[in-house]
Amino acid sequence: QTICVIAGIAVFLVLSLLLRDLKSTVSLRWPVAVFTCLLLIFNVVLGSRIFGAKNWISLGPIGFQPSEFVKIAFIFVGASTLDKLQTAKNLWGFLGFTAVCLGALMLMKDFGTACIFFITFIIIAFMRSGSIRTILLTVSGSALGVFLILRFKPYIAERFKAWRHVWEYADTTGYQQTKVLMYAASGGLFGVGLGNGYLKDIFAGDSDLVFGMLCEEMGLVMGVIVVIAIAMLILFARNDATRSRSTFYSISACAAAGLLLFQTCLNVFGATD
Repeated sequence: QTICVIAGIAVFLVLSLLLRDLKSTVSLRWPVAVFTCLLLIFNVVLGSRIFGAKNWISLGPIGFQPSEFVKIAFIFVGASTLDKLQTAKNLWGFLGFTAVCLGALMLMKDFGTACIFFITFIIIAFMRSGSIRTILLTVSGSALGVFLILRFKPYIAERFKAWRHVWEYADTTGYQQTKVLMYAASGGLFGVGLGNGYLKDIFAGDSDLVFGMLCEEMGLVMGVIVVIAIAMLILFARNDATRSRSTFYSISACAAAGLLLFQTCLNVFGATD
């Protein structure tokens, strides 16, 4: 965890320096796009399948998810491409890049991340066009893709079927959510103490269900504080975007904030039904 925090700060500082020179930064969009596509293809072909999704790459003792790096690259390519000039070539280039990213994630069976990418694409497209009609058309077109996924991957439909009815499916598809609700409630306002909870022993307790574990061990008060902190960061990004000297910065800030918001909503609302 400490190594990840240090690495995150280092990447933040490097990006802060690179993004100061807007012209040079935007010129890197296609090399970044090509590298991203190659990384995803490498993941599809040689990635490790963990819990059904083939979204990990293992290099000796180190394992990582390329999709986490691709999130940054996706926002960068989208913002810089649409900022440059909205020609048909640029627009189709970004659409093709989006299709490759989503297609690779579908092949990996990482549908949650694919959904996050799609929402981010919607935000970027709306920031550049400002057209609700275009967004509605895009969402309508994607409905066909969702139908096909649910048709050929029925286990995903089963998870949706349990939504808002988890107590009726407490022994099957609602098992994790009911455990989150029970253990989070047992933590009360101030928690049972770090390491003293039981949710960590449930499958994905420290990843997909981490909000429940936070509430159980550190209390509902801390859980709410964490959510408020993320919400404040998103509001800051939105307000900062209105003062940006370039649409590149505005699109990047709002897309990154939107991605973080949607991913947080999936983790919090998905776990707590």
